[in-house]
Amino acid sequence: MLGALTGALWALPSGSYLLLPDRAKPLAGLVSIPGERGDAKGGIYYVDVIVRKASLLERLVPQLRGDGSSLVPEHAILPPGSNESQRRQQNLNAMSVSQQVAAAVALRELGYEVAARKAGVLVASVAPDVPAAGKLQPGDVLVEVDREPVRTPAALRRAISTRKPGDTVRLGIRAGKDVRRVDIRTIADPDDASRAIVGIAVEQSVQITLPLDVKIDLGGVGGPSAGLAFALDVMEELGPSVDRGYRVAVTGELELDGNVGPIGGVKQKTIGARRTGVDVFLVPAGDNAAEARRHAGNLRIIPVKSFRQALRELATLPAKN
Repeated sequence: MLGALTGALWALPSGSYLLLPDRAKPLAGLVSIPGERGDAKGGIYYVDVIVRKASLLERLVPQLRGDGSSLVPEHAILPPGSNESQRRQQNLNAMSVSQQVAAAVALRELGYEVAARKAGVLVASVAPDVPAAGKLQPGDVLVEVDREPVRTPAALRRAISTRKPGDTVRLGIRAGKDVRRVDIRTIADPDDASRAIVGIAVEQSVQITLPLDVKIDLGGVGGPSAGLAFALDVMEELGPSVDRGYRVAVTGELELDGNVGPIGGVKQKTIGARRTGVDVFLVPAGDNAAEARRHAGNLRIIPVKSFRQALRELATLPAKN
C-alpha cells in the first residue's frame, strides 16, 4: 500500500516546477562565421537551467528534488494564460533575438557597419482572463505608453509599474506607418499585489542587418540569457583572444546598446558552472552577482554591466599558460 501511494505521488504533477543545474557547455563549434579562427585553449561557455514539472512527492519531500534545485510556482514559469508549448516557442523566439543582438554588438565592436535598431515591444502572448484579451494580439508591436515612446520590454515594464492595479493605460500599437491606440485596464501582479501589470508576455522587437552571415545553433535551448556569451564568442572567433586561455562561463541578457541585463536561474547556473570546472563566471552585476557568489564556492565571479566591461575584465586576467 505504501509503495503504491509513493508511486502515485511520484507520478502526479504538483502544479509547481523544479529548476535544476545543468553543466556549462562550450560554444566552440556552435557559432559559425566566415573567416573565423580556431582556438584550442580556453573557450566561452554558456549555461542553462533544466526546467521541469515537479511531482507531488518532490513538492512534499525536499530531499528528493536534487542538489541545487529550486521549487517555484507555475506562474513563475508560465506567463498568465500560456501553456508549455507557447512558453517553449517564446523562449525560442527570445533566443533568436538574442543571437541577432549579440552578433550586432560584437561586430560593431570589431568595426563593422551594422544596421540595427530597437523597433518596439513584441507581444508574445496574452492571458485569456485579463482586460487586455481581445484588445492585444500576439504579434502586435507596442511603441507607446500614454503617448510616450517605448522601445524595449524594460521601458514598457517601467512605464506600467508607475500605475496602480486597476488604472487604465493607453498603449500605442504600430499599424504600418501609423499608431493605433487602445485603453487597457491593468491588473495586480500575482507575486506583488501592489504592482500593476497588463497580463502579457513580451519580447524585444528588433530590426538588424548584419554584414556577415553569423549562425548560432544551440539546438532546442531557448531564452535570452546567453546573449553576452554569444557576443564574446563572436569576438573570440574574429578578433584577438577574448578568453586569454581561460574557460569562461558567461550569462546575461545583452541589449543593442551593449548593456547587460539580469537573468533568472542564477543559483542553478552558478552551480552548473562550478561543477563543470570553468575558471571564471561572468554574470550581470547587482542582485545576480550577489546570488552567484552565494553558490560559487571557489569559482571566481566577475560582475559586469556591459559588453565592453566584460571585455575589459577578461583583458585584465593574466595570460594563461
